[in-house]
Amino acid sequence: MSPDVLVCGAGVGGLACAHALRRAGLDVVVLDRARAPVPVAKGELLQPQAVALLDSWGLLSALHSAGTAPAGRLAIRDPSGRVLLDLDYATLPGDYRQILCTEYHTVLQVMAEAMEVRRGTVVEDLLRDGGRVAGVRLADGSEVRAGLVVAADGFSSRLRRSAGLGVRRTEYPHRLVAFELADTTVDPEICAYQTDGGLRLVYPLPGNRCRLYVQVHPDELRGADLAAWCERVLAELPAIAPLAARLRTSLGRRQILAVHRLRAPELTAPGLALVGEAAHAVHPMAAQGMNSSMADADALATALSGGAAVDEALRAYHRARLDRLDHVATVSHNAARMLTSTGGAAKRLGRRMMRHTAGNPRLLRLTAGNLSGVSLQPLSTMDRLYQLGLLTDRNAHVEVAA
Repeated sequence: MSPDVLVCGAGVGGLACAHALRRAGLDVVVLDRARAPVPVAKGELLQPQAVALLDSWGLLSALHSAGTAPAGRLAIRDPSGRVLLDLDYATLPGDYRQILCTEYHTVLQVMAEAMEVRRGTVVEDLLRDGGRVAGVRLADGSEVRAGLVVAADGFSSRLRRSAGLGVRRTEYPHRLVAFELADTTVDPEICAYQTDGGLRLVYPLPGNRCRLYVQVHPDELRGADLAAWCERVLAELPAIAPLAARLRTSLGRRQILAVHRLRAPELTAPGLALVGEAAHAVHPMAAQGMNSSMADADALATALSGGAAVDEALRAYHRARLDRLDHVATVSHNAARMLTSTGGAAKRLGRRMMRHTAGNPRLLRLTAGNLSGVSLQPLSTMDRLYQLGLLTDRNAHVEVAA
């Protein structure tokens, strides 16, 4: 076995790369250490950019058949449910104007059905010819050589470390507790509640279910009376009263997720490309992680389709993605900071920025375009001053043609 490309990791980033590179005419083999995907409450929101990519790869119809729930907007609300900021995706340009809510394992299943994934295969280390990556060594002692190795093995990536590529990683000072609530109907939107305790996030899932995230301090649930904790959450958030009974019965099935910011300054080495969480991770509030992984795959396939030598194409991939990833990280961090700050100047600043953004249709369009991936345009210094209310935006209400 000596494929053109060896993808190590069968998460969304790895499987998306396999699809994109196979469509570019390359022979691709996918390896994954797990014998089956592990259910986890992440990667459930597909922004329009990712939906468009799935459609271009011929996977969108299968995903709809497997189960999706559309959401037409991202709304930030106060605890009573009053809208504080509304990002209406119907205002976006192009053909893709909704977020698709699904489950991570559903996305993996749809992607994996179209290809062979060699599961239960543990990659131990990289092989090198001189200073260039030339394949991998497996735990059973065998070797697999390839013209390109794609490291899609997660934020603790063994292959990234083996290649000597550094990473900048910061852990947020909170956790998210995830609940899946069955037999519930919620509005077709991504709803983020701003509370004194931080972020509470609700969105629909297929099959009359919904996801609820609750922000907590790292040790908040350690030894806690869960029933009493649940009642405090419900008391501070009257808007989710219809979900109360289901939340109470789901306490024993909670998942607690650590939240990180991560980016590798170098996305490639000779013969090696980093994609997905091996290269970057952001706060899930802005729903950018899975979508950025798919964009990695598209950019890598584009670079390799241009006729350049592999290592030259890898440098082009690095250049194409670096600024975009920094932009996504900034957008995600700012969105998270608005909603997760629970006190002091950061909380006051976040609420002030939200208030001025909500009253500025131009900034709302920019923010929706950035989050959706449809029209990436970093906010300027002047835009930041408008958000802070330090200047008045004379173009706030000027209509822009789609």
